[in-house]
Amino acid sequence: MLESPVFVVTLILVLVAAGEVISILTRAYVPALLVTFMGYLILLWTGVLDPTVVPGSALSVAGAVLVGAVITHMGTLIPVSHIREQYKAILIALGGVAGAAILILGVVTLVFDYGTAVAGAGPVTGGIIATLLTTEALQERGLETLIVIPALILGLQSLIGMPVTNILLRRYAIRVRDRLTVPQTASAGVSGTDTAASPATGAPAASTSTDAPPAEAAPASASRRPLLQLPERFQEPPIILLLLFVSASIATVLDELTGVNYGIYCLLLGVLGQVTGILPRRSMDKANSFGFGMISVVVVVLASMSSVTWEDVSRAIVPVLVILLVGTGGVMIGGAIVSKLVRWHPTLGMPVALTALYGFPGDYVLVQEVARSVGRDEKEQLAIRDQILTPMLVGGFATVTTSSILVASILVSTL
Repeated sequence: MLESPVFVVTLILVLVAAGEVISILTRAYVPALLVTFMGYLILLWTGVLDPTVVPGSALSVAGAVLVGAVITHMGTLIPVSHIREQYKAILIALGGVAGAAILILGVVTLVFDYGTAVAGAGPVTGGIIATLLTTEALQERGLETLIVIPALILGLQSLIGMPVTNILLRRYAIRVRDRLTVPQTASAGVSGTDTAASPATGAPAASTSTDAPPAEAAPASASRRPLLQLPERFQEPPIILLLLFVSASIATVLDELTGVNYGIYCLLLGVLGQVTGILPRRSMDKANSFGFGMISVVVVVLASMSSVTWEDVSRAIVPVLVILLVGTGGVMIGGAIVSKLVRWHPTLGMPVALTALYGFPGDYVLVQEVARSVGRDEKEQLAIRDQILTPMLVGGFATVTTSSILVASILVSTL
């Protein structure tokens, strides 16, 4: 009965939904994907699910087809205006990713082997897309025994990243709070206008008074509208999905011609499509298909774990913990170095880099919690939040949507 496609899909959705519920109830401190992955493995190990059911399901096939479109969509997330306005946050985030990749490749390769290092480097600096690209490469190269490593890292990384970020961000928030005067609070927390870097803290002053993530920023003015802008009346789901799949098809052809992973081409085509106006911002959201696309991608990762045994998990747990600790250290070192170079205080710069370990909405939740717990009144809370919200969100989008995909794509090609 459980082999019926509708029951398989329902069971998978129960796992995904249970993960989301637990994550919401714990304010994202228990990762949704960890609950989903462990629930799936328990169902396999107890015999409730046959290992061949999910890999052969229609949802798994759909996920494999949608990967290219989802990565292309990632390239349409961050508006170009935010790259200009928050370039220091992006540089710090990239520095953290580079630091983690370099340290993991250096240390983990010596302790274990190069394949183990590559299996962990991409996922530890990003999200599910980096994990999927790594998993696909491991399968293609016959390294199935390493597949459990990226999956476990994806599920566990926020358990380390979020507490460390909380500690550092609280120190920075206290620093901001203690230097606030009444006039500074009013200008930082109420006006909602861009200001110069804070001379007291060495970090950017408030850039916005809204809770909206940077991806929701106002569009560019009509005078700067791209010449190739897709007319609004044609921005319908079938047309947008066609453009995404055309981009993914082109990326696949370029992969075959050059040997460079298709994920890089998908990402570049997404960015190019957004800049030229051929693709609308947040394309899959506009096509009402991002939620289904991400669930399908999760299923692809679950399918790759179908042959994982308890012995595999037991054998992988030590390398996973080493990769997480080394990777977190690398993120912090890289973030601190670049923070010094761009003259940001490291207790803000390192949290921006650490968003690589959990991304959105974890970064948003942490900012809200820190501002609420450190600020002594509403004005202080608003001023603190406005100083840290935009850099944290931009850093999270930069790592999860761009740099981690590039890192994973480049590293897996060296296996």
